[in-house]
Amino acid sequence: MALPLRRRLPVLPLLLLAAGGLRAAERSGSSSAMEELATEKEAEESHRQDSVSLLTFILLLTLTILTIWLFKHRRVRFLHETGLAMIYGLIVGVILRYGTPSTSGHDKPFSCSQEDRPFTTLLVNVSGKFFEYTLKGEISPGKIHNVEQNDMLRKVTFDPEVFFNILLPPIIFHAGYSLKKRHFFRNLGSILAYAFLGTAVSCFIIGNLMYGVVKLMKLVGQLSDKFYYTDCLLFGAIISATDPVTVLAIFNELHADVDLYALLFGESVLNDAVAIVLSSSIVAYQPTGENTHAFDAAAFFKSVGVFLGIFSGSFMMGAVTGVVTALVTKFTKLHCFPLLETALFFLMSWSTFLLAEACGFTGVVAVLFCGITQAHYTYNNLSVESRSRTKQLFEVLHFLAENFIFSYMGLALFTFQKHVFSPVFIIGAFIAIFLGRAAHIYPLSFLLNLGRRHKISWNFQHMMMFSGLRGAMAFALAIRDTATYSHQMMFSTTLLVVFFTVWIVGGGTTPMLSWLNIRVGVDPDQDPPPTNDSFQVLQGDGPDSERRNRTKQESAWLFRLWYSFDHNYLKPILTHSGPPLTTTLPSWCGLIARCLTSPQVYDNQEQLREEDSDFILNDGDLTVTYGDTTITANGSSGPHTATTSLDGRRTKSSSEEALERDLGAADHEVTSRGTRLVFPLEDNA
Repeated sequence: MALPLRRRLPVLPLLLLAAGGLRAAERSGSSSAMEELATEKEAEESHRQDSVSLLTFILLLTLTILTIWLFKHRRVRFLHETGLAMIYGLIVGVILRYGTPSTSGHDKPFSCSQEDRPFTTLLVNVSGKFFEYTLKGEISPGKIHNVEQNDMLRKVTFDPEVFFNILLPPIIFHAGYSLKKRHFFRNLGSILAYAFLGTAVSCFIIGNLMYGVVKLMKLVGQLSDKFYYTDCLLFGAIISATDPVTVLAIFNELHADVDLYALLFGESVLNDAVAIVLSSSIVAYQPTGENTHAFDAAAFFKSVGVFLGIFSGSFMMGAVTGVVTALVTKFTKLHCFPLLETALFFLMSWSTFLLAEACGFTGVVAVLFCGITQAHYTYNNLSVESRSRTKQLFEVLHFLAENFIFSYMGLALFTFQKHVFSPVFIIGAFIAIFLGRAAHIYPLSFLLNLGRRHKISWNFQHMMMFSGLRGAMAFALAIRDTATYSHQMMFSTTLLVVFFTVWIVGGGTTPMLSWLNIRVGVDPDQDPPPTNDSFQVLQGDGPDSERRNRTKQESAWLFRLWYSFDHNYLKPILTHSGPPLTTTLPSWCGLIARCLTSPQVYDNQEQLREEDSDFILNDGDLTVTYGDTTITANGSSGPHTATTSLDGRRTKSSSEEALERDLGAADHEVTSRGTRLVFPLEDNA
């Protein structure tokens, strides 16, 4: 019996060990289950906070819309909808900052002394389980204990790429798609000068003045980190992006002078594109040698090349996408399915932005010129229902995206964790912006007036100077990179500049219009009334006198050449309008002409009217008859092709009728009053 007893004795500790192992396994399983349950709760809580953050912005937009209706009903103009959205964003930001408690514990810093650079994605092994972490940015050592511990505030802080890839495309595309081409191209020369040369002048003036401010801050000991000259130029490019949305909305509501509206709108549209390409060029400035922030001629010219390359490449990409969309809508039967037609139009337009960004170009420039191309060509191919849908769709997206951005601006003043406010830098920025805008408007206007028939008056110049608001584009450019001390200071200052210009400058638009005696209540489709400056009267006893005093319809020669090419070739190829290619191409191209010309061109007797070309007329296209002599716009005489009836009404030839239909020549009809000819000479280009 003893032997079996001795054999059984070792079994007891084995049983005890097995029981302990079972209990340990149970504890491990219970711990794992608890961890999974906690993870599920965290995921559910995170989902709930995401919903609350999105609901917050939707309620902000809803409240903004209702207040806008109230303001329009009461005819309140001292505060625009964007300024209202910013106020509501500020209120919600205060509530989130000071009214919600912290919901997460303090983060524990880990040291990785073996690594010399940060990683975008980090895998951390915690007790045999791997967790993935993503890089959010650098934190200065002095603020290591001030990291945001409120999960709700973290949720309402959006990735800057959201602004560029989702919110900016509909805003920029709508600007190009809704462009009033007639007044835009009439002032094309001035708009290009203000947008390109003016923005560059403003950028360099602001950048150099701010570099002096930075030197002053360093001298008085208010600069705690590095701030280079290239950073100052980058700030100049960012803050040079004007967005006079408040002023333009009031102009549109009051029907202010159409040429002033066209100058401001055209400048702001192209100015945004120039500013973003200019900022990319400044970032690409990398001198060789030890001092990477010193001036280097090779690096400078490289940056100029980057600017030209990015802008031209983005322009071509946007135009090509618009042309492809026009061809697809022309040579398919998509107009029979308006829903599919609208969906394709929307996707092709939005993909232009993403395609340009993916190829290393600038999506803002690409989608802007895509919108202009779509409005000029593709719009003519769409069905009536799709035309209405696309206009309304992008108008709604533009309205929501713009107000969302301005609401987020107000929110970011309290939720953004990397603000750096410097009173000296802020005051210097306001002074530099004022001087840069003045150097931008007045000298250029003086030079432009030397070649303009219709001068840019002093009250127009003062209004343009006053209307240099900053808005969505400046904010989006500033928030895109806030990793360094200098960029954080630039972002905080940009935010305050936007607040001031939208509230103060935007609210003073109506009184400024009245003080400058700028006319309102103007029909946007009506030309300015004739004056001695814009019309020239010819008198004479015969053709010789009229030939000596001949006049010429003035317009930009480059645009005249472009319009002739576009009207005769591009329009018939890309749309169902314009003259048939069989009449404009050489006879040996007859097969190609018949293939590219749609049957609608032959069937439609009424050609589509082009709003942007009613002022582009060739010298020999307008004629008037005196007895047996025909006088053309350039003063030559010959067999008449247009006659004046006995009752004074002018009978047009078939060619003039086609021109009036296609060019809107009725706005520039030559009238016959006895022996007096009146020719409009307005040239606002």
